[in-house]
Amino acid sequence: MDVDDRREAILARARTEGRVSVTALAPELGVAVETLRRDLKVLADRGVVQRVYGGAVAVESAGFETDLDFRAAADVTEKHRVAFAAAQRRHGAETVYIDEGTTPQFIAEELIATGPMTVVTPSLPVASRLAPEAEITVILLGGRVRGRTQGTVDHWAVRMLGELVIDLAYIGANGISRDHGVTTQDPAVAAVKRTAIERSRRRILFGAHTKFGASSLCRFAEVRDFESVITGVELSASDAHRYAALGAPVIRV
Repeated sequence: MDVDDRREAILARARTEGRVSVTALAPELGVAVETLRRDLKVLADRGVVQRVYGGAVAVESAGFETDLDFRAAADVTEKHRVAFAAAQRRHGAETVYIDEGTTPQFIAEELIATGPMTVVTPSLPVASRLAPEAEITVILLGGRVRGRTQGTVDHWAVRMLGELVIDLAYIGANGISRDHGVTTQDPAVAAVKRTAIERSRRRILFGAHTKFGASSLCRFAEVRDFESVITGVELSASDAHRYAALGAPVIRV
């Protein structure tokens, strides 16, 4: 296997399994650990993987996106901590926007015990979970349903959001970058997120530590557009400080 084929195999493995381990994959490919680390650096420079401790994770892009089943199994403990911290910052908001994805589902669960509210969401799983709750009114955005995330998009969703005034929006992202801002891989998703931000008085950005330093196709916001950014303690304190310098405090939980 030549170097290009090896790097393609590494990328394919990362996209299949979500992440790769240097110590596990190097023997399988028949190369030294240091060789594999150099390969990961090249792939990271290309923007297709994100380096993490012990290996790398695949970066979602216009041509690659994980589904809900994979996301539900990745960084679960961290996501639950993030969701709990996000729900604690509701601070009396009566109308709440909850984004699509797995962490938003955890946020929805945490919000149930925080009192009456109206929830606006593009997420079918979030709407289905909250609709039976007597104290919660759910407004599900209409539009085309994306199979991978079970979220609604396109002009129907954007038009509905344009007619609303929202107290607090919980927004997720595929990438949070110091150079490229807050990004997602699909222009239709970016349009919904951007409109939700515009229609909300307060905005909280959340994401697992693996989202930091990654960038995807469509920028929909800057870090400074949010009152705070919530992530796990897996993001180093020094990195959190650098992102906070962009204009929003970074809360590690």
